[in-house]
Amino acid sequence: MIVYEQGNPIVWAGESEIGGRRIAARVVPYEGQIGPSGFRFDPIPPNVLVREAAETVAAGPSDAEPWRAAILRSPAGPILVGPGGPAEPVRGAFAAAAEGARSAGRAVYLLDPAPESLPNPPDDPFVAIFCGLPEASLWSRIEESASHVRCGLVLPILPGWTAEPDRLRESVDRAVRAGACFVTGLLLPDDGETRRRVVAVRGLVEPGSEEAYFDRVHHGDWSGESVRAADRLDAETRRRGLAVRPPRPSGEGEPAGNAAASARLEELADAEEANEHRAALLRAAVRWLDERSRDLTPVVAEGNFRKIFPFGSDIAPEVERALGSVP
Repeated sequence: MIVYEQGNPIVWAGESEIGGRRIAARVVPYEGQIGPSGFRFDPIPPNVLVREAAETVAAGPSDAEPWRAAILRSPAGPILVGPGGPAEPVRGAFAAAAEGARSAGRAVYLLDPAPESLPNPPDDPFVAIFCGLPEASLWSRIEESASHVRCGLVLPILPGWTAEPDRLRESVDRAVRAGACFVTGLLLPDDGETRRRVVAVRGLVEPGSEEAYFDRVHHGDWSGESVRAADRLDAETRRRGLAVRPPRPSGEGEPAGNAAASARLEELADAEEANEHRAALLRAAVRWLDERSRDLTPVVAEGNFRKIFPFGSDIAPEVERALGSVP
């Protein structure tokens, strides 16, 4: 049973990332929600949630203004709103939170939005992210969203299940047909609790399969198989012409050039993950760009950008090129 209670706006400040894209804060329309299936995958840890008791959900306000006020107090940068839920047609908390984030001037990632909360007409500050198992309901939600907003799939990489080569190819193919513009893999933590929850989810989806899958999960090369499957997923995604990470939206309150420069540095940081120091420096530069409310494009045109950019002359040219590419 799911019990809903009226709650206040919940904004979790704390930097995270989805597919290499920086998230400055998370907005939670329905706190404590797992959903009717009894489990949920999430792109931000904890990545696997399983209902183990009656579910009590605190639904946030249906008015955008309280959300906007709460979001304005959070760190600068893109906001993740979600997930949506089955009560959205009645409660309206997700749509209100998304509008609050938009009106606060933020770039907004929408996690598993309900159809009722999709922007209409399409709106540039939004990108929709669907995270879950590759099944019919997921493809229908992506297809329904694709006409409203740029959207795509975050696929949980589960060795012996979603990570099998044929399943990966099929997932990308279905994403293409549904109208997704990106597919990215979700590597789960290599710890006992996550594995226990994955086995529990397999039992919910395919009753009776838990015992055989337990052996694969706990006695196989989970970490190595996951990394290899993620690489195969990226290769297949590129082959089909999709992006391997979400597009970085541009908020109404941030200069478009600054957003484009942040996106470029996020991609560089992702590509240079093996060089921890440089990747950390690039991500720090992304944070610095997100915190600038001033349009930096004229500063580049004047030749003064490197005087104010604190992250070195090797990173500055990438920022300058990105700023110069926006009309």
